[in-house]
Amino acid sequence: MSQIPYPKLEAVLCLGVAGNFAGHLEQAGETPDFVNVKTQHASAPKGLFPYYIPNHSGFLGQDPLSSTQITYPKQLADNAHLQAEPEVCVLFNVTYQNGLVSTLKPEGFAAFNDCSIRKPGAKKISEKKNWGADTKGISSQFIALSQFAKGCELDAFNIASFLKREGKIHAYGKDSSVLTYSYFHQQLIEWIIDKLNTQEDFGPLENLREHIQTANQPQQILISLGATTYTEFGENLFLQPGDELFFYVYDHTKNTPQAILDHVNGKTPPPINSSVLHQIIK
Repeated sequence: MSQIPYPKLEAVLCLGVAGNFAGHLEQAGETPDFVNVKTQHASAPKGLFPYYIPNHSGFLGQDPLSSTQITYPKQLADNAHLQAEPEVCVLFNVTYQNGLVSTLKPEGFAAFNDCSIRKPGAKKISEKKNWGADTKGISSQFIALSQFAKGCELDAFNIASFLKREGKIHAYGKDSSVLTYSYFHQQLIEWIIDKLNTQEDFGPLENLREHIQTANQPQQILISLGATTYTEFGENLFLQPGDELFFYVYDHTKNTPQAILDHVNGKTPPPINSSVLHQIIK
């Protein structure tokens, strides 16, 4: 497996998949947000949400991506209720036909932190997702992805995450195979294309066709595929300045969970064939 150069993301539309991992929305307290959102299948994700839209005149036009830190929302003092969300993101090349998305071709994938403020009653998902520069996490290590189908490079990867507070390391999200996403491979691609072309402004969701036009029909779209479930520790903890986050999208055929933990503790070199994200809350 080979890494690709860290892509320039300033002109890339950035979206996340909501509800693509069983149990996450319940742990995050966000199930009520989607009570009126109907899906074709019970296991289907709830929708796509934006967290960065190039050329947007509002807060979503601020580039939030960082590979080193998360800026704590100090305007909320100690009541920010800030949680990290360990995920994998995929960078897609986009083609259009008659103004609609026709194909998505994968370029690469990386570890991602869909850091969020828990805001009960927020009208849109995006209101919880971007509060300025350095409020999202993305690894600078992208791994090439030749296709997004059964047997592709990504299938061998797990997502693991840890939090360091006051010198102690804690498992933050449950170590999970990417194959446990509810929608994956071609099923997910087809679902994403459908949502890009048809999702309306409804409930917590937004009209994505309008956002695509605002971004001038971008040649690339970054999609974060959904957060894993939390450990009991992660579910009941909100981030504070000084915390450190360690996210791994790692090849489980070449690395063991213990090897990943050893790297967090500074005992071993970075894991083989992996995308690593280390952020400090400031």
